[in-house]
Amino acid sequence: MSTETFETIRYTADVVVTTTDGHVLLIERGWDPHKGQWALPGGHVDPGETSRSAAARELAEEAGVYATPGELEQIGIFDVPDRDPRGRYVTVAYRLTVIPGIPIEAGDDATRAEWWPLSNLPELAFDHADIINAATGRH
Repeated sequence: MSTETFETIRYTADVVVTTTDGHVLLIERGWDPHKGQWALPGGHVDPGETSRSAAARELAEEAGVYATPGELEQIGIFDVPDRDPRGRYVTVAYRLTVIPGIPIEAGDDATRAEWWPLSNLPELAFDHADIINAATGRH
């Protein structure tokens, strides 16, 4: 008899939005975990939704930036077991490059949205520094 156990895995999508002059869009989280810390726009993939569509939806909801799912380029999958203190989360990360001056507005789960210079990032929630590095080729 097998004694296998299965863990609950949650499916999310995150977006790295950079400007052509070296800034990245970050949101300040409005709740735990990591309440008050800076993070990438992103969130849960809804039932029947692709991760790419979820990424575009979350970007609009949290930062007021509207992109079609087709404009988002997949960076990769991030699935280190302890990347989120709430349990096992697997995220598909995407990137979008925009021109400077694109207006942003915090909404939904974000208390603030700001453009940060890639050369001077704050401490980031989760593994979002790793995701930004993968998107920008930084190490």
